[in-house]
Amino acid sequence: MFELSMTRLHEVMIILYSVSVLLYFMDFLQKNQKANRFAFWLLAVVWVLQTIFLILYMIRTGRVPVLTLFEGIYFYAWVLVTLSLAINRLMRVDFTVFFVNVIGFIFMAIHTFAPIQASTNAAAERLMSELLLIHITIALLSYGAFSLSVVFSILYLLQYRMLKQKKWGQKLQRITDLSRLEKGSFILNVIGFPMLLLSLILGVQWAIITLPYMIWYDVKIVGSFFLLAIYGVFLYVKVGKGLSGKTLAMLNIAAFLCLLINFLLGGRWSSFHFWYS
Repeated sequence: MFELSMTRLHEVMIILYSVSVLLYFMDFLQKNQKANRFAFWLLAVVWVLQTIFLILYMIRTGRVPVLTLFEGIYFYAWVLVTLSLAINRLMRVDFTVFFVNVIGFIFMAIHTFAPIQASTNAAAERLMSELLLIHITIALLSYGAFSLSVVFSILYLLQYRMLKQKKWGQKLQRITDLSRLEKGSFILNVIGFPMLLLSLILGVQWAIITLPYMIWYDVKIVGSFFLLAIYGVFLYVKVGKGLSGKTLAMLNIAAFLCLLINFLLGGRWSSFHFWYS
């Protein structure tokens, strides 16, 4: 009964989420404040439903739902919706919410329509640990910061292209200036980098304590530290070398693609990351 109710709840969320993204797209194509406001309130309803699901799931399982890929994708989608609502109210950066919600909708759809594996709960029980919960939660929050950062980089490239083509239209006026977009992308990576570093430290500590042997060349471990190195390079070339502009934005997008690969596929080749089972 619980599973059926949650399935219906997710279907309602997907419908509302898709309408919200559609309205944000209408606002993206032509400035439409009415569509923007309606999209915001629909997204707020989606956030409330997501939060209700998280609370019910936590009550049912007695833990934070982040220990499996199925749960992690949902929590990541919730983080993105939370960030998009905050951006819409606090930062007022046009088009940012649209791109953030496109990413969030993709992950919400993956979670809703992917088959639930029978071993999910069993795998979660095997992994149950406060240290591991903190490790995964901080990692997902850092992914949220990196996701918002890449949206700023995408908008930077869009703004850059419009300026090069001398398209002085309404869209150009609504996108924040290049320096602000670059600064926002940088600040978000400054936030995400230490969070990812702390997450990896906690994850390694958990593995050393829990596992009978530690495989340092495991695909997931190598991929995670490679991801940390890429974002470290981003910060270094920005601060140390003074790199800016289009090249920096492209580097940020490449780093985010590596993040997605590591998040969705890395664990499938891992010898002990049951979180992705």
